[in-house]
Amino acid sequence: MRYRNTLLRWALFACVPLAFAACTNEEPTVDAAPQAAPGTKATYIVTFKESALPEELPGELPKALGERSETSLRKAANDSRRQRYTEFFSGVVSERVRTKGAISFKHVYSNALGGFAAELSAEEAQALAADARVASVELDQEVFLEEVKVEAYVSAAAAKAAAADNIPYGITKVGGAVNYTGNAWAWIIDSGIDLDHPDLRVGTSYARTFATGTSNADDANGHGTHVAGTVAARSNGTGVVGVAAGAVVVPVRVFGANGSSSNSIIIAGIDYVRAEAYAGDVANLSLGGPASTTTDNAVKNLAAAGVHVAVAAGNEAQNANNVSPARANATRLYTVSAHDSGDNFARSFSNYGNPPIDWCAPGVSVYSTYKNGGYATLSGTSMATPHVCGILLVNNGVVYSRGNVKQDRDSTPDKMARR
Repeated sequence: MRYRNTLLRWALFACVPLAFAACTNEEPTVDAAPQAAPGTKATYIVTFKESALPEELPGELPKALGERSETSLRKAANDSRRQRYTEFFSGVVSERVRTKGAISFKHVYSNALGGFAAELSAEEAQALAADARVASVELDQEVFLEEVKVEAYVSAAAAKAAAADNIPYGITKVGGAVNYTGNAWAWIIDSGIDLDHPDLRVGTSYARTFATGTSNADDANGHGTHVAGTVAARSNGTGVVGVAAGAVVVPVRVFGANGSSSNSIIIAGIDYVRAEAYAGDVANLSLGGPASTTTDNAVKNLAAAGVHVAVAAGNEAQNANNVSPARANATRLYTVSAHDSGDNFARSFSNYGNPPIDWCAPGVSVYSTYKNGGYATLSGTSMATPHVCGILLVNNGVVYSRGNVKQDRDSTPDKMARR
């Protein structure tokens, strides 16, 4: 994954989050970052102090008992809380913003964060930031998946004709595949998953899309399906095998077919996983963009609730401390860099830095499942991260080291992950 800014987008999306200080005794301070031009609006993410919310954000996630239900047992409670939050946010907007026409929320966050995303003018954003109940107001930023090159492709028919499981080198490097028999699920926050791929056990009833212009979580890009296969492709005599072979993978789609998204959309996906996951589940975020404190906080809160989260370091060959959510640090949150089949750091693209990087995993020329029932070879920290996600699933949150990567870009070689 990567982020991109054109001159046109620069007018609306900052490379540094636009934050306002919440205060009542003085004018709110404004960072010297771009904001909505006079007479125009841009999307802002507004978060509230927990003490100001109409009810507490949910605490630690419950443990899943026995067979996982295909129907959400917490949906009514989540819907009720979201409704109360929406009414509260609407009231605050009515109090603070004097504007012609109503402000509609693009997203309401009530699990990983308490807040909303909406189109606002700079003046409206400042008015909200001046409210003592508001923790932050951040200008939204566009995020794009890396335009990865498909190094090799195998159709569904060709893979079936081969009648054999292909064990990618990365799976072997991290200790081999395990036929997963546990009760935890892997939530893939990405471009969706090929819902009927023969090599994947997809939790379709929990599948959701938040990507603009989409109606379901079926993967039209290929990135999310590739990630899912490395985590959990079945050992079924065809295609490939994942680290936690046969585990349930749940698509949470935050990218469209062209790989476009934004922080506000990604946070909506994280908020959904926080609502529906159980303690011990894992989440994979092979994505990232410019520094965003709000995105970092959403991911950290997901991990704090009991979900083991694997995050890609990024593919800009820069310090990962410049990228969100890669730069976030927390218990149960793991940032992953990439190495090749010879255990050499992927110097041409992988981000680096300790902290925040916790583990290094295979990310060069990785073979896995792909859209339309096929299989493909791709490279990136996006491909390294699901190796660690699969390990977290198999080992219930534990990752072991098999030594240090060679030729790291900094003075502290990353540890290579194994199960």
